[in-house]
Amino acid sequence: MSGADSAERSSARREWGRWFGRPGRSLTRRLIWLAAAWILVGLAAAAVVLTAVFQESALRRLGNTLSDTIDETVVASVITPEREVFVGEIRDARTQRLLSGKYWMVAEPGPQGALHVLARSASLANADLEYAPDLADRLRSAFGQTISYNAEDGPKGEPLRIAASMKQLPGRQQPVVFFAGIDRSDVDADTRQFATVTWIAMLLLGAGLVAAVFIQVRVGLRPLFDLGDEISNVRQGRSHRVEGDYPLEIQPLAEQVNRLLAHNQETVERQRTHVGNLAHALKTPLAVMLAEAGTQEGVLPDMVRKQTKVMQDQVDHHLRRARAAARAAHGLGERTDVSEVLDEMAVMLERVFEQKGVEIDWRAPDDLAFLGERQDLQEIFGNLLENAAKWCRRRVRVSAGPSMPGQMIAVVEDDGPGLPADQRDTALKRGTRMDEATPGTGLGLSIVDELTRAYGGRVTLSDSSLGGLKVVLELPAAEG
Repeated sequence: MSGADSAERSSARREWGRWFGRPGRSLTRRLIWLAAAWILVGLAAAAVVLTAVFQESALRRLGNTLSDTIDETVVASVITPEREVFVGEIRDARTQRLLSGKYWMVAEPGPQGALHVLARSASLANADLEYAPDLADRLRSAFGQTISYNAEDGPKGEPLRIAASMKQLPGRQQPVVFFAGIDRSDVDADTRQFATVTWIAMLLLGAGLVAAVFIQVRVGLRPLFDLGDEISNVRQGRSHRVEGDYPLEIQPLAEQVNRLLAHNQETVERQRTHVGNLAHALKTPLAVMLAEAGTQEGVLPDMVRKQTKVMQDQVDHHLRRARAAARAAHGLGERTDVSEVLDEMAVMLERVFEQKGVEIDWRAPDDLAFLGERQDLQEIFGNLLENAAKWCRRRVRVSAGPSMPGQMIAVVEDDGPGLPADQRDTALKRGTRMDEATPGTGLGLSIVDELTRAYGGRVTLSDSSLGGLKVVLELPAAEG
């Protein structure tokens, strides 16, 4: 897979995570997830309520039918001379047909909540309608009112809706309980169908609302993402300031970012000037002291010359570090093509070491860019390649490529004598020039180490498969 394909897939994963990943600390995902949660919970509650209302309405209609049957039964009931309850003709044909699904029953309360059946519809045959043990007590508390309930096992196993009411018949001291029941299978089926249609409709509506929220958040927060992309472009060197036209709420932020960039550049330039002025101010007195001491002999002049040289080295060292740090900070947004610098250094050094027959084999992707100034990358690769060419037998191998997002790695190897492991740390210590960093080795890696560290990178020394020294550089890379 090529670097471009990898970057494209990485960008796609970031975009997917931005919109649909776990909420975490992302404002976008938090808005989408919260809105989606509220929408789904609200629609689910609405579906439950609508289904319950539909079922209650259907049961209410059944209740009205049952109340009419009870009233008809009450009207048809008479008291015989023996004080028994006799139910005359009921015109409802369904109650006359066996197991038709519509029933009535008359009973009187007995001891401990039991009910003694006095009469029943022909449709019931010899079966009784179900009732709870405490029904008689509840009916006495609501005397004359109708209590409705569900039963799951009718005469033919069907679910029933039953209504019961306790009434007092003229000529009879003991109250009578009138029952009416009807098959509610159709109501249950209609309720299930209504619930199914309602849930499907709510899910479709929820999906539409979540999509609308997604579009709203995407459109509403698009200026923030554009601002982030512009800041990334500044950091990667594709532009030097934020130029977009943003809404009133975001425009002040964009202006503050531009002011911060300008202030940072101004501060870096001012500090660079101060460091240069200080270095030049110290160099002149040190040069005078060294010149005066150089014309005299003795212990004191030797001491002055030695310490003056140390002071000059310190001034040059810290001046170089300050300039490197300033360039690294100022290099925010600078892009340097790695392959161009490597090609330039390789051609130049092969000419310099033409008599030695040095061959510099380098490889780097065309789209690999160093996040920093070209001068610094030239100095880094120039020092490393010059050292490698100086100490190699004939071959120098260089490879560079991305290691992770925002990072690159470069490896410089040679087939020379290498460097003992116990001298590698010393080779990276501070020095003034390449041939002064580690006496007797000819390696001047301190400048490379200082510049690399100034950019937040790292230098590692190890053995090369070619037989010589292997230098591994970790540096910031410009993305995109």
